[in-house]
Order: sequence, then C-alpha cells, then structure tokens
Amino acid sequence: MERDFTRRSHHDMGGLEAGHIKHVEHDYELWEKRVDAMLVLLTSKSPKLMSVDQLRKGIESLPPDAYEKMSYYERWIFSITQALQYNGLLTTEELSRKLEEVQSRFETEVV
Repeated sequence: MERDFTRRSHHDMGGLEAGHIKHVEHDYELWEKRVDAMLVLLTSKSPKLMSVDQLRKGIESLPPDAYEKMSYYERWIFSITQALQYNGLLTTEELSRKLEEVQSRFETEVV
C-alpha cells in the first residue's frame, strides 16, 4: 500500500488562507510565562528531561476540536504533561493530586 505523504493534518496551515493576522503586542499571563520557563528548564537541563520534538509531537497529536479550542500555551502544557508522563517523570496520580490541590486553592480564593 502506498502512503499519501501530501495529506495535511488539521494543525498544518502552511500556505492556506487563514484571514488577516493582527500584529498586536500583548502582555503574557503569569501562567503563560511559567509554562515557557518550564519548557526552557525541561529542554536545557543535562540530561534533558524532554525534547522540543516531544513538545511538537504532543501538540500535533491533539484532536482537531481540542487543538482549535486550546490556546497556544494550553497546547504546550498539555504536551509537556504528556511528555513527562511518557518519560516516567510524572504519574497520572501525581498530576491528579496537584490539580485537586490547585482547584481547592482556587475555590477557597473565589469564596
């Protein structure tokens, strides 16, 4: 069977009409800055704890609906957690516990 290497994935917009691009500077949210810093640390430590290729692969593996709904850094944090789990540095249980802790802090702050 011959593979079709010309088929685009949903994230591949290269050369397609995507509308007008707004060139606007904006401030990054604190959590976005932290995600960026986390990626720098994870990919520059020796030995590297994950690779930029893993980041790209994780982002490109998102289903079309999730890819379209998520922001740039939401895609990054999804991919980082997937890579850390795959590389054995983070378990699903550890991630769940931390998410519950953060959620409870948020609920306490909102009340």
